Amino acid sequence: MNRAVALRIAACGLMGLGAALLIAALLLSTYTKGKIAKIPLDIDTTLVSDGTGTVFDPASLNSQKFVVDKNVPVTSQQQISVESPSNADVVTLQVGNTVRRTDKQQDNGLLLALVDTVTLDRKTALAVSSDTNPGGSVQKPRAIGDTQPPTNVALPHDGLAYRFPFDTEKKTYPYFDPIAQKAFDANYDGEEDVNGLSTFRFTQNVGYDADGKLVEPVKYASLYGDDADATVTARASLWGLPGDPDEQITMTRYYAAQRTFWVDPVSGTIVKAQEHGFHYYARDALKPEVTFADYKVTTNEQTVESQIASARDEGDVVSLWGRVLPITFTAVGLLALVGGILLGSFTLRAESALIDPGLDDTTGHGFFGRRPTDTGPMPAAEAATEKIPTQRPSDLPPDRPA
Repeated sequence: MNRAVALRIAACGLMGLGAALLIAALLLSTYTKGKIAKIPLDIDTTLVSDGTGTVFDPASLNSQKFVVDKNVPVTSQQQISVESPSNADVVTLQVGNTVRRTDKQQDNGLLLALVDTVTLDRKTALAVSSDTNPGGSVQKPRAIGDTQPPTNVALPHDGLAYRFPFDTEKKTYPYFDPIAQKAFDANYDGEEDVNGLSTFRFTQNVGYDADGKLVEPVKYASLYGDDADATVTARASLWGLPGDPDEQITMTRYYAAQRTFWVDPVSGTIVKAQEHGFHYYARDALKPEVTFADYKVTTNEQTVESQIASARDEGDVVSLWGRVLPITFTAVGLLALVGGILLGSFTLRAESALIDPGLDDTTGHGFFGRRPTDTGPMPAAEAATEKIPTQRPSDLPPDRPA
């Protein structure tokens, strides 16, 4: 194989490599990123929020009057894990939600408990339903000492739940509230730095208006068959109401909430949250009479750091395949393509010069250094020599034999 053929093969190889890298960059930035930017299937985390509130004392159920304590330390906890069905397209999250007053032990401090299950589209983070899966369920409460396995009640979900989508936008999203059992708007409210991470802030009002005024509270949806915790009838003295102490008064439980989410826009991870929950009993929805739980909690620092680390890990994977590698492949591909074209051009000129040196004499000198013909006398070694003709026999002298 001569040098010209080798150069031609090298040029073709460089151009092929450049084209392949450019195609790979295009696929990585479109198709591959779409396959990677999904909710992980290995979520197993506990989110803790701390705060204070005015809350009911469960022990007072057996007293002469319901007791409501103020400035009580309150903790909200979410235990999130992945359940079936979960695959390449959907993920099912099971979330155990509890709110308890930490100044009381065990069940005496438990205020709220809910096990919520929801199936989400791994790309959009929206709840999905099918014929065999209603998109979500909640677990029926069990009595203390109940040895029967938990029973789930189908609860179709809609909107987002526990996460926002990858590449979160500055817009309003429907966000599901499992207590109210329906979705409410989570409105974009600006950008904010959280421990060095740039986040989008969203706010959600359930039963409140934008000014924090109670306008449309939700009637509490009981999970008990007899609505035991949604409608309560007790003596007026237990409620702490004036008048006949033995009069039976029936009150309905209502619920309202205000939430703020700080969301990593790349991965959709909620890195921080603040919640004001209000559960109360009243005969008129807009006139609270007996508070069950009025609390405000914020994600604690340890949970924030953990969520930020998770968000960055997810974002790094997406960034690697969706931005870093495409940019790198594009740059290297262009260099390879241009290098192949230049090498190919050089090879063609070299072959042309070997076939016809005169074709290369366009710049005043030959490709291989040949001297142009119009630059003056040539050296003697290169000068044309005169050929002396040979005498013919007829020109020989007559006295000399032929």
